[in-house]
Amino acid sequence: MKKTRTHKKSGRSKSTAAESPQKKSGDAAPAETAALTAAQRPEAASSRWTFLTNHSHVLILLSRNPSIVLREVAAMVGITERAVQRIIADLEEGGFLEREKIGRQNHYRILANQNLRHPIEGHRTIGDLLELIENTP
Repeated sequence: MKKTRTHKKSGRSKSTAAESPQKKSGDAAPAETAALTAAQRPEAASSRWTFLTNHSHVLILLSRNPSIVLREVAAMVGITERAVQRIIADLEEGGFLEREKIGRQNHYRILANQNLRHPIEGHRTIGDLLELIENTP
């Protein structure tokens, strides 16, 4: 059953029920995420928490491919391209990342000798974190 409300100022009615049908869990993945594994798909991780932050996810992707396009980073992390830009600005300002413009493309260099920010892990470096993530047993 669909409920409607009338906006006090404009007099327009607004539906409180969803206008578009809900996506079923069996629906096919969009083309841009089809190449990703199930664990890499943003929608797979969006409904549950993770141990690492978006900042660390961006840093990990940039360490794997220093010339990656931010649109690809955004798609893989599951955030907007603007959010990736803000994260990169944070990482540059914090001294964890350097950006170099090569032609029309940015190239990112991770400053792996920088210590992690929180006192609990401050005795470890960015390089330690990246090594832990990249070196699988």
